[in-house]
Amino acid sequence: MRDNEHPNGHRHLPEASAVEAAERLRRALEALGVVADVHDGYGLALVSVWDGLVVWCNGDRFWWQAGWDEQWGRPAYASRPVSGAEEVARLVAARCAELRRIRFGERTDPRQVRPGERAESPQAQADERAAIPELERPQGPV
Repeated sequence: MRDNEHPNGHRHLPEASAVEAAERLRRALEALGVVADVHDGYGLALVSVWDGLVVWCNGDRFWWQAGWDEQWGRPAYASRPVSGAEEVARLVAARCAELRRIRFGERTDPRQVRPGERAESPQAQADERAAIPELERPQGPV
């Protein structure tokens, strides 16, 4: 069964073209201060929001990776109809902010990372330091 087929075999037309719906989402994200790009092809549109955060659209629905399913060890996805572009924008903006916090620690703006500074969460840096054997750690001022 294709995405635009009803279980009884009747086809329905998408609510909007995938690109039109993606553009609506991009504008709603922009109103929330989130910059995104729209790309299209093969009947789908992609709204590229952040590293690891892409919203797909087929004209009927938006879907995106909303987190991680620990039980199954795989991404967890969210999906909403294109008629709810403003709600999707709020949810995607929140996910974007969450990913930025993970990447930059307490900072939510990547421009706040100084040149040469590692753009990882403080916990990731602490875990990496803990993995260094005691003999390899620098002792005192160098």
